[in-house]
Amino acid sequence: MGRVGDPALGLRFKVTIDGHLELGNWQKCDGLQIEYDIHEYREGGMNAYVHQLPGRAKYQNIKLTRPIDSTSVMVAAWVASVQLRLVRGTARVAVLDPAGDTVATWNLIDVFPARWTGPNLDVSGNQVASETLELIHNGFLGPR
Repeated sequence: MGRVGDPALGLRFKVTIDGHLELGNWQKCDGLQIEYDIHEYREGGMNAYVHQLPGRAKYQNIKLTRPIDSTSVMVAAWVASVQLRLVRGTARVAVLDPAGDTVATWNLIDVFPARWTGPNLDVSGNQVASETLELIHNGFLGPR
């Protein structure tokens, strides 16, 4: 058993869009990564190595997963709003410790929902009803 205050226990991720739309707490957040296209430059007369320079940045979609809760309605409404009008915003992903204090935050730039997957509803099953939200973005600032 871990101790109270153990940073590896009880972490969750709170997601907010543009500082006012609360999408609730999430248990899993995948895809916070950046990868650069690498350009090789072979300089004449320099045969010992090849210069490697960073090119265009590529970002993965962010995938959030959790059991459904009372804020799932807000998520579904936000995802559905894209059909009426696409508004890119800034998403704040905050890592919370067991006490609810913010440990680190990332701000996703020009974000909008790419996919929402709801629970498989099967009364004969013994599973937790979960949802997944996938976000497209044009980069992030963080951690802060």
